[in-house]
Amino acid sequence: MVHPTFSVSDFVAITNQTLEYAYPLIEVEGEVASFKVNQGKFVFFDLKDEKASVGCFMMVFQLRVPVEDGMRVVVTGSPKLTQWGKFSLTIKSIRPSGEGSIKKSFEILKARLDKEGLFATDRKRSLPTVPRRVAVISSPQAAGYADFMKIVNDRWGGLHIDVAAVTVQGSDAPDQIIRALNYFTTQEELADVIVIIRGGGSADDLSAFNDEQLVRAVAASRIPVLTGIGHEVDVSLCDLAADVRAATPSNAAQLLVPNRQDIVRQTQLQVQSLVPQVLGIIERLRRQAEGKVERATEATEERVQDYYNQLAYTKRLLAEFDPMRAMQRGYALIRGSARVGEMIEIETAKAIIEAEVKKYEQK
Repeated sequence: MVHPTFSVSDFVAITNQTLEYAYPLIEVEGEVASFKVNQGKFVFFDLKDEKASVGCFMMVFQLRVPVEDGMRVVVTGSPKLTQWGKFSLTIKSIRPSGEGSIKKSFEILKARLDKEGLFATDRKRSLPTVPRRVAVISSPQAAGYADFMKIVNDRWGGLHIDVAAVTVQGSDAPDQIIRALNYFTTQEELADVIVIIRGGGSADDLSAFNDEQLVRAVAASRIPVLTGIGHEVDVSLCDLAADVRAATPSNAAQLLVPNRQDIVRQTQLQVQSLVPQVLGIIERLRRQAEGKVERATEATEERVQDYYNQLAYTKRLLAEFDPMRAMQRGYALIRGSARVGEMIEIETAKAIIEAEVKKYEQK
């Protein structure tokens, strides 16, 4: 039997080809040991269980969650044989596994981001009372999404809703949600609010929403973000970074839009409470108008009376200057030149007399 003969480098190359063909991408679960970061770029650790251990390598930018020795994790990567003949896993992604490890990773990252101010109350924005345009990031096949859409349409309706369909669990979910956030925040016409929806699930199912890069993207969004992730007891880091956190997808719909029927009832009650006030205002204005008309009428009557009094006085004054009345009292009107020898005309109440001036003396 003839056996193939390889050079060392060819052996390494063909081994890696075989591994790549047989296991292009695998998931391995185990406990982290000897975790370290070299030069701020390279991550090395061992993944072990009770019987075996395998070395792991990844770039630091691929490390999306805090990892410490003793944590149980699931890694996604490719098996490789290095040029030094050492077998290792080249890691694409890593996520905590098991309640204890998930919680520990959560608390480490939460403390770090909280110290940076990503969860600060004073940076959070309020939602519009009634949004006109809404961007939704979710899986359209999820029950949480269906509940959200039904309640929104029942409560208000008529909204312009853009939906970005994404995976909401697993290693691909954070990057897909980040791309959706970037898409909505770079549109020419921005939405009034972004809603991230995900129904209930286990801690492992919801771990995508504790991804550091995703949490930072939510905090950095130029559009207010409303999250409705999991059940009421589930609180993710995305919830803490969002402007408003809803307990569930259904609650997110309730926080997003008011109930149209409630507004109608409130408006009716307000109108009913305003009717007596409006009637009172009308009555007060009516009395004020009547008072003004009465005062204006009295002022007009006074002015008319003053006019009649002035007219009567003028008539009396004119009567006093009437020549006929003076002649009736014995006086006479004299017309002509009062020089000696001139003829003058004398008018009395009963006669007109011509006479010659015989004498003229000046007083």
